[in-house]
Amino acid sequence: MLNTVWAVVHEGRIETLGEVDAPEGTRALVTLLVEDEADFWQAASSAPFDEVWGNAEDDVYAELLEA
Repeated sequence: MLNTVWAVVHEGRIETLGEVDAPEGTRALVTLLVEDEADFWQAASSAPFDEVWGNAEDDVYAELLEA
């Protein structure tokens, strides 16, 4: 099961911002989101995202949802 939780680095340790419902000893994969690099990663992912979701062919689905 994949579960994403928000966390912060505090005094060199990663601390979740809320309760985590997982058994003790569960392994975690952590991706650090460095604030200075946020604009770069947003720009890098924008083009692929727009290519998949920003196309006229998908407008038909929006029209179906409105009906």
